[in-house]
Amino acid sequence: MQFFNLLYFFLVGLVTAGSLQDLEIGITKKAPRCTQKASAGDIVDVHYTGYFRDNGKQFDSSYSRGKPISFTLGSGQVIYGWEQGLIGTCVGEERKIQIPSKYAYGETGIPGVIPPNSDMVFDVKLVSINRDSLEF
Repeated sequence: MQFFNLLYFFLVGLVTAGSLQDLEIGITKKAPRCTQKASAGDIVDVHYTGYFRDNGKQFDSSYSRGKPISFTLGSGQVIYGWEQGLIGTCVGEERKIQIPSKYAYGETGIPGVIPPNSDMVFDVKLVSINRDSLEF
């Protein structure tokens, strides 16, 4: 019985060895000055390039469209890995965010674009933070 347990854990290890298990965030370029950091509720503008982690193939880039993506951080408008990877980023800062599939598009992926269970890498640059809020 012990042999089969060892064999099971060995095989599970082989299957998951190439998979990213947790979010990895690295700063690749610091902002010249950091007067404010992105936080939940901020409207942020972000330039990015996305790659598949396993083969390095690019699948999307805001640079090819000539404008950054704009969204409210913490509102669920983007994948969870982005939400977590951008918290605390300074305007002008660049980060590399490695995102396991469970924090991206998971088991379903996006048909024709993102295969199921795809780990991803995003090179991101925080272009601006807008904290203007309306009072009711």
